[in-house]
Amino acid sequence: MNLRTNGQGGTVYTLALNPAIDRTFWVDRIDYEEANRVQQECRYPGGKGIDVSRVLTNLGLPNMAMGFVGGYTGEELERRLACEGVITDLVPISGETRTNIIVHENSTGRQILLTASGPEVSPAEMNALLAKLGALEDAGMVAMGGSLPPGAGADTYRRIIEMMKEKGIITLLDADGEALREGIKAGPDYIKPNRFELSELVGRPLPDVEDVVEAAEGIRSGGVGMVLASMAAEGMVLVGNGQRYWAVPPRVDAVNTVGVGDSAVAGFIYGLAMKKGAPESLRYGSAAGTATALKPGTARAGKEDVMAMLPRVAIRDISR
Repeated sequence: MNLRTNGQGGTVYTLALNPAIDRTFWVDRIDYEEANRVQQECRYPGGKGIDVSRVLTNLGLPNMAMGFVGGYTGEELERRLACEGVITDLVPISGETRTNIIVHENSTGRQILLTASGPEVSPAEMNALLAKLGALEDAGMVAMGGSLPPGAGADTYRRIIEMMKEKGIITLLDADGEALREGIKAGPDYIKPNRFELSELVGRPLPDVEDVVEAAEGIRSGGVGMVLASMAAEGMVLVGNGQRYWAVPPRVDAVNTVGVGDSAVAGFIYGLAMKKGAPESLRYGSAAGTATALKPGTARAGKEDVMAMLPRVAIRDISR
């Protein structure tokens, strides 16, 4: 099956080393003394790379999701992805794919996210995945991110980025903490931290957009190509190659925060693949993230949602 994109010069691959089934509950109010009656429940495939693939598929951009999968939950993950039309090449592991729990409190609009650590990955299982990545021949981009499973070293993303760079493949990293610190040592083409993750990376608060841009420039000096930094309702900035753009989304009544950043990554990749250029690709990213924020549970924005949001996103050139 030919998965080549019409603008990227090769297939877009996503990588989720610790995917999950996201199980979402809606309750009227959380009561810590009595039983809580669940009014609605949904289950969706989850994990950063998985979410990026789901939105890319919704946008009509061919891609392939890679990563680990195990047990009955892993089988459910694969089946749900297949039902959404997402093409996968997942490495089976002996452990059980994790389940994350999201609880929405209808009376307040708040939500609680409980994330599991995930199954341990053995050296043999990791080597099997690295062998698949090393054999890629048609890849134009590999977008990787999310938490690392037990058994994976903090340098895992760095090793993968180095491998992809040797093959001339564009890399995008969306991680946090030590995985991000190690990953940027390999000089990925793009990173996508949120404001908090970027703040942790540079070791200081970033209260204003100017602070975010300054921090992004500092990270770039270490070898990162471009920084795509998300700032929740304030939008996103793109910093790199002498360019500084700020995407300002419309004010919306968000009902969901899970997967918004992953949707933004997918929208940005879609823009790049369609040869839209940096500022317009940033607009697609902001539109996709904002559209997903309006979806209940862990549902993801569809193409109509993104295209309807696109003209409502303002792009500001802040390079001067």
